[in-house]
Amino acid sequence: MSTTAPETARATRPTAGRRATGTARTARHSPATALRDVSAMTGRELRRTLRSVDGLVTALMLPVLIMLVFVVVFGGAIEDDGSYVDYVVPGILVLCLGFGSATAALSVAQDMTSGTINRFKTLPIFGPSVLWAHVLASTVRNLVSATLVLLVAVALGFSPGADLGGWVGVAGYLALMVLAFTWLSCLAGLVLSVDAAASFNMFFLFVPYLSSGFVQVETMPTWLHGFAAHQPFTPIIETLRALLSGTSTAGHLVPAIAWLVGMFVVSCALASVLYRRRTAH
Repeated sequence: MSTTAPETARATRPTAGRRATGTARTARHSPATALRDVSAMTGRELRRTLRSVDGLVTALMLPVLIMLVFVVVFGGAIEDDGSYVDYVVPGILVLCLGFGSATAALSVAQDMTSGTINRFKTLPIFGPSVLWAHVLASTVRNLVSATLVLLVAVALGFSPGADLGGWVGVAGYLALMVLAFTWLSCLAGLVLSVDAAASFNMFFLFVPYLSSGFVQVETMPTWLHGFAAHQPFTPIIETLRALLSGTSTAGHLVPAIAWLVGMFVVSCALASVLYRRRTAH
């Protein structure tokens, strides 16, 4: 009896300690503290963007340069009446938002290999806040870029027909697009090396060309029609084109939303699981 009681007491003390630790972790990871950590990490990413002159110029000026090339240089050869700008703006927006979102792949890959994540693991922060910071900073950066592209497009003769409600729909649709593209890029950054992640933007830079974003599918070679008509960028671009012009989105909205939401949900889930596994030790 005399030896059992101390042993029992000693056996129960670690359990109590584990429970206390678990309670502390739960408190640190409450919604309020998680939101605080996400906000702090997002501010870090935005400051890093502002301090990178090359990255900032690329994010803001490259979309405008692509717009000028297609409208000013190629536009007259495709449509000599100046109407090509109305057709090509949605394709350029999707291409540029994808290209800009893909920079998250490189940022995540660098964080995972540079020791940054190891330092974050020593801090009592909400773990997924690192990924969410990349996503939210990318959303802010790319929506600013999209606004700049639209302003330049209007200066070049673009005439959108959307009303106030239509512009709200455009903003929400663009935000969903950036979220989906950025989570896919974060997933790529977790599975690719730094060098490979730096080239991930080539996916968003070239695949949209094989869609209805820049020329109608019917003008492409016959053997490309099937792929161009059914790849995800075609309904995504056609839906944005309809929203900007103020016309019906019937026939393209459902597959476009399905592609974007599916991309967002699958990429977010896989990236979150993979991030937890890579930072578990």
